[in-house]
Amino acid sequence: MLILSPNSNYFVSTGMNATADTHFRAASTTKTFTGAAILLLHQEGKLRIDDKITDNIPGTEIPYVPNSADYAIPYKNEITIRQLLGHRAGVFDISNNIIPADVSAPYANQSYISYVKEELGQPQHTFTFDELVGVVASNQLSFFPPGTSYQYSNTGCSILGKIVERVSGMSYASFVEQYLLAPNGLSDTSLPAQGDEQQLPMPYMDGYLLIQGESCESTMDNMSPHVAEGNVITTPNNLAMWAKLLYSANAGLNQTCVDQMKDVKPTGEEHGVYGLCTTYTEGLGYGHNGAHIGYMTVMRYDPTTDVTVVIVSSLLTADDLYGEMDLMYDIGRSAKQILNLR
Repeated sequence: MLILSPNSNYFVSTGMNATADTHFRAASTTKTFTGAAILLLHQEGKLRIDDKITDNIPGTEIPYVPNSADYAIPYKNEITIRQLLGHRAGVFDISNNIIPADVSAPYANQSYISYVKEELGQPQHTFTFDELVGVVASNQLSFFPPGTSYQYSNTGCSILGKIVERVSGMSYASFVEQYLLAPNGLSDTSLPAQGDEQQLPMPYMDGYLLIQGESCESTMDNMSPHVAEGNVITTPNNLAMWAKLLYSANAGLNQTCVDQMKDVKPTGEEHGVYGLCTTYTEGLGYGHNGAHIGYMTVMRYDPTTDVTVVIVSSLLTADDLYGEMDLMYDIGRSAKQILNLR
């Protein structure tokens, strides 16, 4: 756990040989970089977050998403960029959901990603935005009409990654590196996109998955299915710096854009409240969680106290994911109370 406060910084590690500069997979905290990238382009007038994804990029005749079969998803003409940022677009999520059994495809009733990596025997396959969204389009999968409910969707973030690339003319990783990582001194943060980029930079934490009482080492993995939604590799120090800079409006976004990210609304489910690629936890502040086989992360910044908390576990408890998350919240709040950082 790393805590940054106005008076002092604190780091504690137990059960692992780690420092504040040890690398790990921070999973869905990636979404804060994606949200910041989209809002930076919005701030610069290069896109408008209330546009439909079928609208043209400002000043061009090019739509935000391609006019191709891969992007012919249900309700395509009704989905806005803002709805994607807030997981309210209804885009079916192939990352966290089994493909319905009635789909006419060889991967029906399976995880598409696992099907490719395991059944097709391609563990180093490089997944692309077009491929992932194409699974949704070809099978006409949807959660609900846009704007009518909330449902967390990694595939919705894949569409955001595609929009970043089409608007900026750069790869997602290159845009984030040039406009968010480098200007903010986040030199220990990276965003692997190729299927064979499975090694973490040294030094790194070994990750473990606990499932049905059995643990297995799960450090190396193909992160290409998770570009723009869960592929970030970082350190506690870099992630804490990012949270503090982003939510204090010092990472390149103006206060208006940051306030939109922080405008959280009830989700009606386990995610509590959610804004634009941002959640909020009482007593800890704004940020995001991350869960990937081998790692669990809580990242929060409290603007009222200027205190940042990053908690990392190198053991993901698959049988009680939300129990592990709640425990991490309690640890963060207790640490702030002990250090009188409330």
